[in-house]
Amino acid sequence: MKSSGTLSPERLLGLGTTAVLLGIVVAPLARLAQQALTPSGGAPTLWHTLSAPVTLNATLNSLVVSAGGTAVAVILGTFYALLLGLTDIRARRALVFLLLLPLMIPPQITALSWSQLMGPSSVLLKTLGLAPPPGSPNPIYSAWGIALLLGLQQTPLVFLALRAGVATLPRDLFEAARCAGADSGRRFVDILLPLSMPGILAGAALSFVSCLDNFGIPALLGAPIGYNVLSTLIYQRLSSFGTSVLTQVAQLSLLAAGLALVGLGAQGLLQRRWRRRLNASSPPLRIVLGQRRLPLEALAWGLLGSLLGVPTLALLAASMVSAYGLPLDAHTITLTHYGTLLADAMIRAAVGHSVLLASLAALIAGLIALPIAYLTAWEKSHLTRILAGLSDLPFALPGAIVAVAAILLLLKPLPLLGFSLYGTLWIILYAYLLRFLTLAIKPVVSGLAQADPALNEAARACGAGLGMRLRTIVWPLASPLLLGSAIMIFLMAINELTVSALLWSSGSETLGVMIYNLEDGGSTGAAAALSIATLAGILLLLAALQALARRLPVGSLPWS
Repeated sequence: MKSSGTLSPERLLGLGTTAVLLGIVVAPLARLAQQALTPSGGAPTLWHTLSAPVTLNATLNSLVVSAGGTAVAVILGTFYALLLGLTDIRARRALVFLLLLPLMIPPQITALSWSQLMGPSSVLLKTLGLAPPPGSPNPIYSAWGIALLLGLQQTPLVFLALRAGVATLPRDLFEAARCAGADSGRRFVDILLPLSMPGILAGAALSFVSCLDNFGIPALLGAPIGYNVLSTLIYQRLSSFGTSVLTQVAQLSLLAAGLALVGLGAQGLLQRRWRRRLNASSPPLRIVLGQRRLPLEALAWGLLGSLLGVPTLALLAASMVSAYGLPLDAHTITLTHYGTLLADAMIRAAVGHSVLLASLAALIAGLIALPIAYLTAWEKSHLTRILAGLSDLPFALPGAIVAVAAILLLLKPLPLLGFSLYGTLWIILYAYLLRFLTLAIKPVVSGLAQADPALNEAARACGAGLGMRLRTIVWPLASPLLLGSAIMIFLMAINELTVSALLWSSGSETLGVMIYNLEDGGSTGAAAALSIATLAGILLLLAALQALARRLPVGSLPWS
């Protein structure tokens, strides 16, 4: 920090942001590590927990479905990134919007819609006369079913990681290869694939970690067949009783963190190997599809329709039938389940909780990010930069770790205040901030780092105080970036389940938890109706954002 005064405004701001980052980011992670590595009171050692057969089995299952899900995500994400990034395919924006929808849809809704699509009780298949014979197993309740849905959920991550890179590939490389006699297959293998590998690897690593993190899909599809992964095992342990429960879940969380870090580390090493320097002086490559355009467009729309549209129709049918398992016809169609939603005070409260938590998380993360970005980008505060860098960790790690860390830190009454946040709505808000804070910090730091700090220095030389400079110089530059971050945090928080499922208690249910509880309790019709209502709400929100797109900063909307 440039200021040398011991109590200068910049120093006070630095002390304040340091305290906030220590409290939100460092303290819970340190508490988690302490609980896992130093067991007491008869709690098992780290080795004892990690070597238990149930842990080994859940770890193996996690690796299997995460690897399978990553493979699905890489195949689909790469196909769409190359098609939309390199070719003259039409309706590009609509396809991108549909491709990113799985990121906005809660995973438990994805699992519920596919479970309603397949199997002998599917309302849609019964209505069409295509249902399997009674007693047939539902194939989606299996390891490959979990892997498939995890892959669909993570496809946007691979697409986003790869699309920007392929859209700027220089044309001259491909022109030179064609002049040398290389056919299209050779150009794909020798040029396009190697140049795309950094983006593919980055997307694959993000997908792998997100698959490890996912709770909604393995919980809904794996629990009925006794197929546990680490996130569901942590949930089961936390739901049980005993003096060593917290130590065991902390140790399991440490194991999940280790797997995630191994995945991210391997991605970094592989990316370094595949990194290439390109001369971007030539125009970007654009492939004219010609007669192949129509079949490829049909394939692109058909895939998305099959993977997103048909399961949603199955969910809609299940929400409108009077009794689960009956075909949908004039005698069985009803809106009773939707009426139940409106009459249920607990569901109304859960919706209110989710909106409140997502709004507060977006607002508070923005308020914290602004001074951190200022100190990091313009005041060159090394301590703030290091602590802000640590905020990446909770977002990269599985959500179960964040939840367990929040429990360990906030279980006991707060010093001086004398009450505990555990069991309240506010521990969920704390965990959301811990998990999503980096989404607000990174874009603002990056944006201010590219802006010229001379304005700030000139204002300081003219006697403008810190408050005036933050208000008149930093805020106008950072506000568009903060708005884009707030939109992303709101959308991710309102869909969140992993953290909420481990932290909720009676009276603090969220939307994701309600859907999971309704389905888990056998109220399939109500769960389907609430899922459809949630989807409609998300689509309305996205439509409203799209309508405001021209007034929003460029890049605020991920599909723009």
